[in-house]
Amino acid sequence: ERTVPPLGSRVSFSGLPLAPARRMAPSYRTEPAPGERWETARAQQALEAALAEGLRDACYSGAEAGRLAQELCELVRRRLRELSPPRYKLVCSVVLGQRAGQGVRVVSRALWDAACDGLASAAVTNASLFAVATVHGLYCE
Repeated sequence: ERTVPPLGSRVSFSGLPLAPARRMAPSYRTEPAPGERWETARAQQALEAALAEGLRDACYSGAEAGRLAQELCELVRRRLRELSPPRYKLVCSVVLGQRAGQGVRVVSRALWDAACDGLASAAVTNASLFAVATVHGLYCE
């Protein structure tokens, strides 16, 4: 039985509650301070390591795929949050599916400032499943 969240609360597309929004004092900067930019290479390495760890012994199950995708997304978000400079918002997505000889293409587009924002994406496959994770690091004032 599904309960309806209270009016005005923040929920994700899946209906799960979102973490409360963090409030930061405005700095009136339109770009990150020197040395506080998104580092794509470090984010890429952390993303690949998190996916490899999260899927080390995983076997595809249709009943458990949703839970596994959510766990992977949370693991990726936690790992990249540790590396992220201040005032960056992370948007994480994970696509998980059974490997059964099909072809899959995952495409993502976003409107952003190429000088300040960044992207990391990684794909992992094993004998029974594939996973594609994408993280957008967006500078937010």
